Amino acid sequence: MFRYFTTPKALCIGRVGLATTAWLMLAPTAMSASEQTQGNIATVVGMPGLVAFWDFSRRESGGHGRFTAHVPAGSPTDYPLEAGNYVQEYWGAGRPAIYEDFPVQGIGPFGAAIRIRKETDRNFRPYLYVPRDRLADTLLDIKGPARSLSVVVWAIRESGNHALAGIWHEGTDLKLPQTEGIRKAESAQRQYGLFAGLGHPGTACGHVSENGVGTFGDKYCWHKGYSAEVSPTVPADSPDPVLQRSWQCFSMTLDHRTQELTSWLNGHSGNVWEDDPRRKARPVYDAWRKTHQPSGKGSGRDAAFAPPEETPVNVQIVAQSDTERTEIREFPYTRVQVVLRRTAKGDFVEVSKDLVALRLNPWWYPHGIYAPPTGSGGPFTIGRVIHSAREV
Repeated sequence: MFRYFTTPKALCIGRVGLATTAWLMLAPTAMSASEQTQGNIATVVGMPGLVAFWDFSRRESGGHGRFTAHVPAGSPTDYPLEAGNYVQEYWGAGRPAIYEDFPVQGIGPFGAAIRIRKETDRNFRPYLYVPRDRLADTLLDIKGPARSLSVVVWAIRESGNHALAGIWHEGTDLKLPQTEGIRKAESAQRQYGLFAGLGHPGTACGHVSENGVGTFGDKYCWHKGYSAEVSPTVPADSPDPVLQRSWQCFSMTLDHRTQELTSWLNGHSGNVWEDDPRRKARPVYDAWRKTHQPSGKGSGRDAAFAPPEETPVNVQIVAQSDTERTEIREFPYTRVQVVLRRTAKGDFVEVSKDLVALRLNPWWYPHGIYAPPTGSGGPFTIGRVIHSAREV
């Protein structure tokens, strides 16, 4: 199942329902919870290292206020969730979001769920969030070197590849057609985030950042991994028995000891590779070349991608002649094509090499988590992230 770590890190969201998103697990206090539901909640609340757990059964003001999280003893806050519309905040368009925009349904492992719908109004992109000034430097603000974490979300995915939960402000300052006329341009402030796919819809996708912005010279962050399994799409109007059978557990773990970021769906990670990094992961491919090609010119840590390549775990000869041999050398996180040529002394020496495959899950991540300067940083959001586009 999931790997949990003894360093501060664990955070869970109850149910998530993404309509082109999923469903967030909630449990209205008026609902009579079953023993099994209470047992599920108790199991999560009792996890060592728990930071916050929104099961959506906990609310302020006797069950009618904002959703709050289960938190460990001594926590200065239980992280009440605000409802927001980031298009209104950054573009000055659309209406405010309210709690009624997240309808509650009495289903799921913890007794109920909120639905996050696919919105048709391009000026309305609602999400739930904890403002930065209420999370900064608390346990939820996971950042800095040598930090491990787990994020877990139970969801039914209706469609899409949306954000599930995390501190992942994509930035609103990119020069795109969608940002024309934007009123509030902010640089990216990424820390960690769990998604239902991103480039691979329906997978669990864990994302982390060491610098808050882009990586390998690109405007986007490439530190992410994808689960091997894919969650199905389930229509929102499916009968309750179908919905009850359709819950999926999305999760991510970052273990600073092994330097691995792993994405999990229903407790399974899988061994996932990208076999065309030159085309489909070009910034990473270029960074690898800058690290390994003698003629490459690196530009500091952001340009380098140098996972362990000292001892191959497998070597396959794909072509050989009297004077030349081509090998595919598999290392823990890369596959490299190496060309060797016979010298006058009869030895084979390496004359060139190229990155031909890149491991996506687990993803090699030897960095810490971005720590924003005091007074800055992104909010913790559920269901969507703040970003320059407005499609989802």
